[in-house]
Amino acid sequence: MDNSRIRPRVGHIQFLNCLPLYWGLARTGTLLDFDLTKDTPEKLSERLVRGDLDIGPIPVAEFLKNADDLVVFPDIAVGCDGPVMSCVIVSQVPLDRLDGARVALGSTSRTSVRLARLLLAERYGVQPDYYTCPPDLSVMMQEADAAVIIGDAALRANLHDGPRYGLDVHDLGSLWKEWTGLPFVFAVWAARRDYLEREPELTRQVHQAFLSSLELSRQEVAKVAEQAARWEEFDEQVLERYFTTLDFHFGAPQLAAVEEFARLAGPAAGFPSDVRVELLRP
Repeated sequence: MDNSRIRPRVGHIQFLNCLPLYWGLARTGTLLDFDLTKDTPEKLSERLVRGDLDIGPIPVAEFLKNADDLVVFPDIAVGCDGPVMSCVIVSQVPLDRLDGARVALGSTSRTSVRLARLLLAERYGVQPDYYTCPPDLSVMMQEADAAVIIGDAALRANLHDGPRYGLDVHDLGSLWKEWTGLPFVFAVWAARRDYLEREPELTRQVHQAFLSSLELSRQEVAKVAEQAARWEEFDEQVLERYFTTLDFHFGAPQLAAVEEFARLAGPAAGFPSDVRVELLRP
């Protein structure tokens, strides 16, 4: 990239599920071309919407509220086509018995929470009594009949805590796929429309850098998992399974999934049900 110009301000989610998107940036030498900001999905989406970032990941629920100001990168997302492993409902009772029951919502995710509420209302016909709290499963299960959790806590619930405590663990990606037949997209990568208009070439260079990084991570997924296992609580076999379970594509099926999620969840979630998603053109 041309370093004589101001470096694009790019967001990075420090979650395991985004590691394959960033792992290759250092390897391909493009990491230094970005002014990189690491933070939680919520903070990064706020910065992108405010204009403090030019390009970054944004949870789908937040993207749908701000779609007019954003242009989505094709071929890059964090999603699943079936199980996702790291977004789950953990329950002490069958899901269709949660009407009026206490359900704890982990305070770290907007899209997963919105998806869980949609599934429980529309697929299972229940209206639980929801409350938000930190995503600590043992505390949640003392106070609630079920809990929605994401990320490392969800992986732990899937692999260890659920079976150990005799809890049912329901994978949100699987529940959505069974219900709609579609993949699900948890986060997209987008550029601010005003930045794209100002810096069309730089925007496309950032997109290409992410595509190259992701391709390298796919080719060397065992190495990505091995390095991640050094500082994560999961071993490299679990991480390799996780990285290959996640779906990083964003094409026609994923676009249809985002539109279907908007149609079904929009009225209750505060975003339009007929959102128009604009993709970055080559």
